Amino acid sequence: MSTTEFDAIVLGAGAAGLMCAAVAGQRGRRVLLLDHADQVGKKILISGGGRCNFTNVNTAPDRFISANPHFAKSALARYTPADFIALVDRYGIAYHEKTLGQLFCDGSAKQIVAMLLEECAKGGVDVRTGQPVSDVTHADGKFTVRFGDQNFSAPALVIATGGPSIPQMGATGFAYDLARQFGLKVVEPRPALVPLTLGGDDVLFRTLSGIAAPVEARAGKAAFREAALFTHRGLSGPAILQVSSYWRHGEPVTIDFLPDAPNDWLLETKRTRPRTTVRAALGAMLPDRLAETLAERLALPGELAAQTDRKLADAESRLARWDFRPNGTEGFAKAEVTVGGISTASLSSQTMVAKTVANLYAVGEAVDVTGWLGGYNFQWAWASGHAAGQVI
Repeated sequence: MSTTEFDAIVLGAGAAGLMCAAVAGQRGRRVLLLDHADQVGKKILISGGGRCNFTNVNTAPDRFISANPHFAKSALARYTPADFIALVDRYGIAYHEKTLGQLFCDGSAKQIVAMLLEECAKGGVDVRTGQPVSDVTHADGKFTVRFGDQNFSAPALVIATGGPSIPQMGATGFAYDLARQFGLKVVEPRPALVPLTLGGDDVLFRTLSGIAAPVEARAGKAAFREAALFTHRGLSGPAILQVSSYWRHGEPVTIDFLPDAPNDWLLETKRTRPRTTVRAALGAMLPDRLAETLAERLALPGELAAQTDRKLADAESRLARWDFRPNGTEGFAKAEVTVGGISTASLSSQTMVAKTVANLYAVGEAVDVTGWLGGYNFQWAWASGHAAGQVI
């Protein structure tokens, strides 16, 4: 069987793979971009409710999780949100800032995919989809990839196949298998930006499905002030998705239900409105059903005037540090991204090349770098893809 030669083969036509292939192609490299899915950029297309939260203007290295918190600094510094915004502007794609620095297309995520494909076309990238990669080998300084019933080879190979989150979109752990095949270490992957499930005494809160409230959620040393949403299985919403990336099984997630309330607010309410109840006091600041459930758990019936200051202070403290003990997450099926992946200890932070295998690269979600919710993971995809694309 004949083998078609290229300068570089990029496995995975998601955000990082498209960026890497486009940059390399426009540098004059003959690039082959392969994906087993029937179309490119599937995760881009569904992101942001179909409008693609394509970056975050507040991107900084401390907003990424990795076994090496310094690894992402180089790539992020050399390809910034401003760089990607400039690309979006060149294509006349309208966008807006939603909240917390998140940028979304005014129109459709399809515009971002079309832009990246056009960038690939400018570099003469050969894009092929819809066939499985059944074998990857390395000999005599070349990588050979079997794609469907064809063989392709190149001196450089880029792993850009992402992680196992959202398997219904075709996501798999292929990147990790390939990394291990070539002797690279893999940090144990786990679901991130994922809803948490509740059991035990916390099951009561599942009856609040559909209720949301602005809170501060904590897991370990991480804290986020955004909305939490109760679901029929447990907890979700931006604040919960954020802390889920830091949460470990067996640990609590702590919620402050009234992060803007002043100290001693319940004692002050007792003094100014002694005939009101805990239930009514909470109802003035929280959704009605949530206020009712919290009041029931606090078990302080009757008017505030009938409660001791100590009991009210204890109630206020509990509302500010309410521990939930999730019994798990909703798994990779509902996870937006993956924590863990190809170990950064195996890669160069400058070029994303493997330290022990010449001309083998890994970019994007396949690598052990995971961003916060809100466009950070796309920015890592653009930055890491760009870093590799400049050198392959």
